[in-house]
Amino acid sequence: MNLFSCFVTTLLLTTFFTLSESANCNNTDHLLILKAFASVDNFNSSSFVCSNARISEINLSSRNLTGALSWKFLKNLTHIHTINLSNNSIKGYIPSWFWSIPSLVEVNLSKNKLGGAIGFESGSGLSSIQVLNLSFNRFTNLAHLSNFSNLSVLDMSYNNLKVLPLGLDSLKKLQHLDLSSCNISGDLKPISNLTSLEFLDVANNHMSGTFPNDFPPFSNINFLNISFNNFTGVLPYDKVQRFGNSSFINTGMLFKYSNTSMNRNVTVHHAPKESHIKPHQILSAHSNPKDPNPVKKNKKPSSKKRLFWIVIISSVSFLVLLAMTVSICCIFKKRQMAKRNKWAISKPVHQHQPFKIEKSGPFSFETESGSSWVVDVREPSSAAVVMFEKPLMSFTFKDLMAATSQFGKESLLAEGRCGPVYRAVLPGEIHVAVKVLENARGMSHDDAVAMFENLSKLKHPNLLPISGYCIAGKEKLVLYEFMANGDLHRWLQELPTGKTDVEDWSTDTWEYPVDSSSPEKMEWRTRHNIAIGIARGLAYLHHAQSTPVVHGHLVPSNILLSDYLDPRIAGIGLSRDRVHTPTTDSDVYSFGIVLIELLTGETGSEETVVKARKLVREGRGVDALDSRLRLGDNSVSEMVECLRVGYLCTAETPGKRPTMQQVLGMLKDIHPITAELN
Repeated sequence: MNLFSCFVTTLLLTTFFTLSESANCNNTDHLLILKAFASVDNFNSSSFVCSNARISEINLSSRNLTGALSWKFLKNLTHIHTINLSNNSIKGYIPSWFWSIPSLVEVNLSKNKLGGAIGFESGSGLSSIQVLNLSFNRFTNLAHLSNFSNLSVLDMSYNNLKVLPLGLDSLKKLQHLDLSSCNISGDLKPISNLTSLEFLDVANNHMSGTFPNDFPPFSNINFLNISFNNFTGVLPYDKVQRFGNSSFINTGMLFKYSNTSMNRNVTVHHAPKESHIKPHQILSAHSNPKDPNPVKKNKKPSSKKRLFWIVIISSVSFLVLLAMTVSICCIFKKRQMAKRNKWAISKPVHQHQPFKIEKSGPFSFETESGSSWVVDVREPSSAAVVMFEKPLMSFTFKDLMAATSQFGKESLLAEGRCGPVYRAVLPGEIHVAVKVLENARGMSHDDAVAMFENLSKLKHPNLLPISGYCIAGKEKLVLYEFMANGDLHRWLQELPTGKTDVEDWSTDTWEYPVDSSSPEKMEWRTRHNIAIGIARGLAYLHHAQSTPVVHGHLVPSNILLSDYLDPRIAGIGLSRDRVHTPTTDSDVYSFGIVLIELLTGETGSEETVVKARKLVREGRGVDALDSRLRLGDNSVSEMVECLRVGYLCTAETPGKRPTMQQVLGMLKDIHPITAELN
């Protein structure tokens, strides 16, 4: 007993002196940090142990810090080289002197509420910062970047810069540049001189310029995304193959062409320049300018003959180039029409005839599974359809009945967990998918309107936005843009690996030649791009909102594919599980299942997940890969690495699963190695 009492006494004294030492720590750096974070909520001083050593790193990422930082106390931290305050809620402005702290090398302030302009104190010399991540904040301006000449990584994504930062072309050491979703307008040309770039993302802006002339050399670039901008120029097939279709979504007026004798095209491209030179101009160029009659002095018939043939060849070359351009345009247009018609919607019988209701409501509709749903209204025109993107268009439930042949089975696309989905063509050639939300029948009218209004505000290239909604009695119907390639499950599991006969669209069925093959489904790069797109969409829901938005039911049938096989997540916030409340962790788990299905080709069941996880643990992930995937270069190691990401996402303990932001980062680090551009 005496021994135990002695031990307790010693422990208490040790704890007392430790706390006393921490409270009365005389280390200058320690005191400066305590003062800097004095007004920041949830800051724990125990993160910094008092010692005689100078503090070189501040790492307080994801600590739920809120409030404003007192930056002035960090000015005298003479040995600080790394500051990581990412994924908190720190607000306020950053003083201009901060960027010129001599020892500072790496700064990560991403995912906070910092704003204003990033200035630079004059006369302070060049910044020593090499890695700067200020993404997901509220910055509106960036200092002249010539002061940041040591930068190798710059991430300003998801801010409101509006224009390209000045001095961007002076960052000769820059290898990683992310300016996506910064609301930037103007010419991209200043970026063209960044010859060391390996990563370039300028997606989701309003930038202009010519592709590829106004871009940096592609020989070193491993990742490129220029989607959702206003570029012009030509897009060679080899660049699509290298960087993936998702890098060029809605890029403006980019003319795509396939691998058809690029060298010959380049040679012919210069011919028209000579065709604009008139014969007398060429003669004058070779004659004496002082001679009043230079043509007479040119007595050599060979020169005239040579001139004659130059003109002829130039003219013929111009005509050949014109013919080739017209032919390529025709082929391109034909292919685009084929893609748009790939799952052509048969227009309802009543499209061009007055649609009459033989009786008053209620109206009952049956599905293929034998279930039914009822709209308890007397007149179908009394239930309005609210269209978010086209508010001036006036539709009612009666228009939906007409556009779906009274919700007939021939218009039924699928029967999902939330209810049946129908295809429809509304007046004005508006193609939509109409989903009946069976699990929302108990929701009040006001709650349903609020839900639809909130969901309509979610805007991201990898989300399928709500086009509109209709509340008819207790039934809630939601309208989406119709996606021609259907859902991921159908593309991956149900459709054969083959090409359709694009010459005959007389029926609604998609017929395949037996011995043809679909390169898209067998390409690892295509599936990798799909995985990245889904991860981007989920990361936006989880991390880019003031409150995380949980999907609740992420399955392949809720992931739609565009014409270029870019994924769009649908069904956001519509799952209402009364037993289990969905969380961001459960969304990560669901994404892991989708990722495993993409890599194994097997339906994402519990058995598939258990099998894949077992093979990854045993170091035999290659045995789980889909046999249809083409193998080459380093693709096998990349697929196995991607499968490991799925393994992490499907961890049994939610706390061990990564966030979607981390998942996106891991997937973006996996890049197929392709041949160097010529």
